[in-house]
Amino acid sequence: MLESWRWFGPQDPVTLSHARQAGATGVVTALHHIYDGRVWTPEDVAERMAIIRQAGMVWAVCESIPVNSAIKLRNKDWRRYVDAWKESLANLGKGGVPVVCYNFMPVVDWTRTNLLYPMEAGGLALRFDMAEFVAYDVFVLKRKGAEGQYGQEILAAAKRRLEAMTEEQILRLEVNIIAGLPGGEDSHTREGIRREIGLYDDLSDGDMRANLVEFLREVVPVAAENGVRLAIHPDDPPFSLFGLPRVVSKTEDIETILASVDHEANGITLCAGSYGSRHGNDVVSMARRFADRIQFAHLRNVTKEADWSFTESDHLGGDVDMVALISFLRREERRRAAAGRSDQVIPMRPDHGHLLIDDQSKKVNPGYSCIGRLKGLAELRGVIAAVDKFETGLQ
Repeated sequence: MLESWRWFGPQDPVTLSHARQAGATGVVTALHHIYDGRVWTPEDVAERMAIIRQAGMVWAVCESIPVNSAIKLRNKDWRRYVDAWKESLANLGKGGVPVVCYNFMPVVDWTRTNLLYPMEAGGLALRFDMAEFVAYDVFVLKRKGAEGQYGQEILAAAKRRLEAMTEEQILRLEVNIIAGLPGGEDSHTREGIRREIGLYDDLSDGDMRANLVEFLREVVPVAAENGVRLAIHPDDPPFSLFGLPRVVSKTEDIETILASVDHEANGITLCAGSYGSRHGNDVVSMARRFADRIQFAHLRNVTKEADWSFTESDHLGGDVDMVALISFLRREERRRAAAGRSDQVIPMRPDHGHLLIDDQSKKVNPGYSCIGRLKGLAELRGVIAAVDKFETGLQ
């Protein structure tokens, strides 16, 4: 597997030098300073590629070209944004980027309610707490119709939770949920997110799925023509937020995506933490089922709770059997090598990490501190070495 590291560009407090010291050789990045729908020009791509190569690394994956809301809604601006997306995709391919990860989440990107959740050993983790989210949605945002979308038990828990919070804690919860996390496309105010959610009032899951399929029909041929493998990222968390459609959350969703444009350039990002956050998803079984189309792997872990809350665990802890997953991915790589496939090495990254040691006193991107990811990558590397030794006899 190609050990990679997410990097948010020259402004990232965790540098490419840090990534190299952690043992990564691949870089997962995007042109985060150009997130307004403009085309990423060949010059833009070449500039970022030169920085990465100068650091002695390879640009393994672009994560992500933002998918504008106009594309998800398929409104009057759809064609303009789709054409720009296709041009950026082509320029990435021509510039030597082999994989493009992207997502189709409406309004909010990946979402957590607590960015500094204390763990028993002293580290700080990312957490999604359902009672806190419902408290914000129903009683703070006061989204129209929200209360009727939740059961009485979680509503009562949410009300109790909110009553125990200070105004400062409520504001922090709001910032965590709607102000945007690293790699996300949008940051919202309270009024702004109400307006954005309202744009989706008449859009069903089926409508959203149809819009995704139309998008794929446009972009997959461009990817294939330019030597790029597309890797759609799952919804995070993989269930509805704010009553919005979610169409990349479970096995049936992946089946629809891959069947809609049945081409090897149309693939998935296997995010163990995202898929693992949904009750009923067996991540290892999903990897086996869609092995041929796994273009990229996010290796992180979560511990789920009965009310659909979850905490990001140690990389080798939590509900996902990470050893079994890595063992399967290494077998898939060997199968691809035997078949002579050009994509026989799957890029992976240690997705997220706990905030540890002196990183706790530094300004870092939530989930993307240095030491927590270094620890995670080292653990994953150890599993890979053990799997190789005992399954193939490699020394």
